Amino acid sequence: MAAEHGYAVLSPAAARRVFLTLSFTRWFPVGLVVGLLTLWQLERGLSVAQSLTVSSAAGLTVFFLELPTSGFADAFGRRPVFITAAAVNVVASAMLIVAQSFWAFLAAAVLTGVFRALDSGPLEAWFVDTVHVSTPGADVDGSLAAQGTVLGSSIAAGALVSGALVWWHPFTGASALLLPVLVFVGLNLVHLLATIVLLKEPQTRAGSSALARAAASAKEAPTVVRDGLGLLRSNRVLRGIIVVEVFWSVAMIVFETFQPIRLAELVGSEERAGAIMGPVAAGGWAVFAIGAALAGWTSRRVGAARTAILARVLNGVGAVVMGLVAGPAALIAAYSVTYLLHGSGGPMHAALLHREARSGNRATVLSMNSMVAFAAFGLCAPLLGLLAEQTSTQVAMVAAGAVSIVGALFYLPARRAERAHSPADGAVAVETATP
Repeated sequence: MAAEHGYAVLSPAAARRVFLTLSFTRWFPVGLVVGLLTLWQLERGLSVAQSLTVSSAAGLTVFFLELPTSGFADAFGRRPVFITAAAVNVVASAMLIVAQSFWAFLAAAVLTGVFRALDSGPLEAWFVDTVHVSTPGADVDGSLAAQGTVLGSSIAAGALVSGALVWWHPFTGASALLLPVLVFVGLNLVHLLATIVLLKEPQTRAGSSALARAAASAKEAPTVVRDGLGLLRSNRVLRGIIVVEVFWSVAMIVFETFQPIRLAELVGSEERAGAIMGPVAAGGWAVFAIGAALAGWTSRRVGAARTAILARVLNGVGAVVMGLVAGPAALIAAYSVTYLLHGSGGPMHAALLHREARSGNRATVLSMNSMVAFAAFGLCAPLLGLLAEQTSTQVAMVAAGAVSIVGALFYLPARRAERAHSPADGAVAVETATP
C-alpha cells in the first residue's frame, strides 16, 4: 500500500482483488433468480401483464435516478453509496419472500430500481481511481475484461445452483422456488458485509462529519451531473461511445427478449422452452465470461477500440443469424456465439468510457451510458414487438440485429483517438493480472 494524505491507498493488485471479489458477491446471487423471478411472481398470483409492469417499474426507477445518484457518488464518495446500494438490495430481495400482491411486488421492484441506480458505477469508478492514485493514467482494460469474466461466470454458476436447488426441493408443502429465493436474500446480505469489510476509500473531506459531507455532496451533485452532460456536447469521442449503447440495446432485445419467444415457436410450447432456457441461460453467461477473457487478450494485440468495433459488428451479425435459423439447436448455437461476443464487447466499451472520464465525474459518465441503455431498450422493445405482430418474430429479430450493426460506426472517433495516443505520447500500462 502507498501512503498519501494520511491514508493508505490500495496497490493496483490489491484493488483488483477487491474489485473482482465484490463483483462475484454482487452477481452470483443474481444467477439464482435470473430465470425464476417471473415464475415466482406468477406463482404468487400476478398475471403476465402485471409481471411485465413490475419489471418496467424497476427499469424506469433506474432511468430517473441514474444521474442524480451517480453525481452524488462522485461528490460524496463511492464507498458509502455502494454500501447503501447493497443495503437497499437486501431489503428489496427480502420483500420478494413476503410479497403476495401486485403492489407488494411493485414496491420491491421500485426498491430494486433504487439499488441498481445506486449500484451502477461506484465500484468500477472506485477501482479505476484507486489504480490511478499509484499509477496515474493507467489503462485498466485487462481488469475490466477480468471483471466481465467474473460477472458471466458468477451468473452462470448461480443459475446452475438455482436449478439444483429447485430439483432438490427439501421443503415439502412449499414452492420449489422458495429455496433459491431464500438463498438469494442470504447471499445479498453476504455481499453487504463483504462491501463493508473490503471496500476502502479515503475521506475526501477530512475532519467533517458524515452528515456535513452528505449535505455538501448533495449540493455538489447537480454541478457534477451538469458537467457530465456538458461532456457529451464537448467530447465527440464520449458522445460516440454512448450512442453505441443505443444500437447495442437493440441487439440485446433479440438475445434477451426474443430468444425465448422464438425458442417456444420452434419447440412447440412455452413450457418446453421454459424447461430448456435454464441450462441455455447458464451456458450463455458462461460463454459471456469466455468472451470477456478473449476481449482482454485481443485488446492487448489490436487495441480496445478495434476490439470493441469487431465485437459490436459480430454481435449484430449473430443477432441476425438468430432470426434466420430454423431449428432449436441452431438457435441455441447462434445464441451462444452472440452472447460470447456480447461478453467481448462489454469490457472494451467500459474501457473506452473510462478513457474519456476523470475522477470527479467517472461514476456520472458510467451512469449516463447505463441510462441511455435503459431508455433505448424501453423504447425499442415495444416497437419491435409491434413489428413481430405485423410480420413475424424472425423479421423483427433480423431487423433489430441489422440495425444494431450500424452502432459500430460510432466507435470510429474512439478508434482515431486511440491511434493518436501511442506509448511514446505518455500512455501508461498497468500490470494487474496477477493479484
